[in-house]
Amino acid sequence: MLTSLIIYMQNNLPLVSFIIACRNEQKYIGKCLDSLTGNDYPKESLEILVMDGMSEDKTRDIVKGYIARYSSIKIFDNPRKHTHHAFNEGVKRAKGDVIMIGGAHAAYEKDYISKCVKYLQDYKADNVGGILKTMPLHKTVVANGIAICLSSFFGAGGAHFRMGLEKPTWVDTVFGGCYRKEVFEKIGLFNENLEGSHDIEFNLRLKKAGGKILLAPDIVAYYYPSSTIRDFFVHNLEDGVWATLPLKFTDQTLKLRHYIPLMLILTLPVSLWFYIPASLCFSAKIALQEKDIRYFLVMPIVYGSRHVGYGLGSLWGLIKVIF
Repeated sequence: MLTSLIIYMQNNLPLVSFIIACRNEQKYIGKCLDSLTGNDYPKESLEILVMDGMSEDKTRDIVKGYIARYSSIKIFDNPRKHTHHAFNEGVKRAKGDVIMIGGAHAAYEKDYISKCVKYLQDYKADNVGGILKTMPLHKTVVANGIAICLSSFFGAGGAHFRMGLEKPTWVDTVFGGCYRKEVFEKIGLFNENLEGSHDIEFNLRLKKAGGKILLAPDIVAYYYPSSTIRDFFVHNLEDGVWATLPLKFTDQTLKLRHYIPLMLILTLPVSLWFYIPASLCFSAKIALQEKDIRYFLVMPIVYGSRHVGYGLGSLWGLIKVIF
């Protein structure tokens, strides 16, 4: 804390600890670290903690290459492998007065950190986040279709951090997060029973304790999702489980949009009379926007992977809660 105080007095900026959770992310970790080391926040006021879940690919070698060039980067083992464990261990090791969390699948605009800190101070917020722009990892119709799905109303369910806003707005949750360190001292760490949706539950707990969460539209990060239908379906299946399974461990419920895919599954086949025309309508709109008829054929499959995968996962989570 003494080092943090000295740095703050020198440049009037707090020391920031940026925690990255990763496991087997050799395709993404380089882009992530390039974006963070390229940020305009003073290097002497930033530490980057890579919490690695015992990667079995080249992730650790890539990170060690960055450590050789940047003294601000450190790597630590996360033997329990899950993201929430990575964040909790990172918070315990963090020296900063401001703690930011993120994942290896994201890259950050060069002013991402400085703007988060500025909004945190100017608005007296407890947590600040920005817009998450979804980008295709490969130049294929499917990969681009998945990115479009996660950025559209039909695919994102109206999530503000995915859809965007015109001005800074108080919200319930944000992507990642830029927190005052005292937040963790006040309400504790991420719920270790929750392998997924731990960030949403944490932010809901923060709001319940009187905390304020700000979404600023000029803070921008980029997210690279799965690029195949199979991987996208599995990812949504896993996310869906953690829309309902938290009911077993906490009294916090998620937003209505998280439960709509479950309603779709529970009301089959009636819901298909509404879902299929809606999916075709949104797919046609995207095909016209992209000027490519292939999207009319691909997007219904992408949307189905999103909604059916998430819905089935939610149903399985609900069954585990009940039984």
